[in-house]
Amino acid sequence: MAELVYPPVIGAARTLFKALDLRFDIAGTEHVPQRGGAVLVSNHIGYLDFVFAGLAARPAKRLVRFMAKESVFRHKVSGPLMRAMKHIPVDRAAGMDAYRHAVTALRGGEIVGVFPEATISQSFTLKQFKSGAARMAQEAGVPLLPVALWGTQRLWTKGRKRDFGRNHFPITIRVGEPLAAPKETSAVKLTETLRGRMQELLEAAQAAYPAKPRGPEDSWWLPAHLGGTAPAPNAASA
Repeated sequence: MAELVYPPVIGAARTLFKALDLRFDIAGTEHVPQRGGAVLVSNHIGYLDFVFAGLAARPAKRLVRFMAKESVFRHKVSGPLMRAMKHIPVDRAAGMDAYRHAVTALRGGEIVGVFPEATISQSFTLKQFKSGAARMAQEAGVPLLPVALWGTQRLWTKGRKRDFGRNHFPITIRVGEPLAAPKETSAVKLTETLRGRMQELLEAAQAAYPAKPRGPEDSWWLPAHLGGTAPAPNAASA
């Protein structure tokens, strides 16, 4: 079936990025499989992360079907768009339907996008991962594709007003090598391995990031261990 909505939405997003004069540094896109299913797994630091994580798949001409909370699909504007782009609604009180939907999509050759932290990390460090992404990859017989984002929190994140000014924000995206998900491996162990890979990618993205805070009042978007004033992980999850 022809994709009538997703490509125009991507075009609109790119127009917005150009208007905001965002500076992209994307590396590792050669790791995105050009065909077949995969579970794209990203860290979660801002409300627009699904857009930026999806960009990682565009050089391979792939579209990503993201799993998102069901309330987004009930919104009068985002709902019709999310359904038309074949994203997957997740009802946290009854998540098995979304899980089965995702596995079916993976077996059908789709890339399914997952945020294993399940919510935005206000410390901008990796939270604990849920094992659903690993279990889906194992059941569908597809690899896990780790992606790390950095800089997206400066546009719009939890607890901060969105900043869509022409600030020339850099956005750094790193894509790692696919991680096989053999069924004989414990999903918990596989998730630990995935999180380790993601930590390495995130540190690489942070090291490559060209911008620094403009002053003490602008250090909110850096985690404490990098000299910023973002909440400590325990405080952020309280």
